[in-house]
Parts: sequence; structure tokens; C-alpha cells
Amino acid sequence: MTPEQLLYTKSHEWAYIQTDSAGDKIATVGLSTFALELLTDLVYVDLPEVGRRVTAGEPLGEIESVKAVSDIYSPVDGEVVEINTALADNLAGLADDPYDAGWFVKIKITDESSLSGLLDYAAYQKQCEEEDH
Repeated sequence: MTPEQLLYTKSHEWAYIQTDSAGDKIATVGLSTFALELLTDLVYVDLPEVGRRVTAGEPLGEIESVKAVSDIYSPVDGEVVEINTALADNLAGLADDPYDAGWFVKIKITDESSLSGLLDYAAYQKQCEEEDH
């Protein structure tokens, strides 16, 4: 997937929305390159258990760098259906491939209206440019 195909939160999480074979909408969630460049030197990630219900805008886990601990916020309302267990052993490579191998969780969306608060690529780029100045 490419950054242009994704939706974004104002807190720099991305979501890739797909429909699975059962007709459920699934959001694959990760952190943007912009956020990862700010964090640098990642040392730990804490992800939720499969089955946990999450709410858009609420923390679902944490990522820790040598600088700080930051919350990872859910971009959608739903239930965690999968976590990327390979991340724990490869945080150093997260910034190299944040949009494919660097996903954190997959969430089955339970309220599609939660998607309305997300930014498209152009709006997200504009926000990042404003934060950079």
C-alpha cells in the first residue's frame, strides 16, 4: 500500500480500510513516517490483546523511544482482530517500512461513522507541513 491510499488521524496514525471475505470492514493501523521520524530510536511497543474493544481517539497501546513514551491512538471504533507480533523484534526496521511490515493492529470496525474524523492524504500532508513550521 502507498501513503496516498491511507486515511490518517491528527495524532499521526494511519488506517488502511479493506472489506474482508465476511463483509466486515477491517482497518490496518500503523504510525506515519512523520511520527516515526519525530520519535526516532524506538525501544518498545505495547499493543492490545486480540479481542479488545477500542474507541476512535482513545489510546490502544504505547510506543517508546529513547526520548519519550507516546500513546498509539485508535483511528476507528472496533475490535482488535490481529496484532503484528513481529514488530516487537524489529522496531529498528519500523521506520524503513511503516506502511507494509510496520502495521500495529487490525481492527474490525464496529461503527463506520468513526471513519468520518479521518484525514485523506492531502489534508494530512498539509497538517504535517503546518507542524513542521
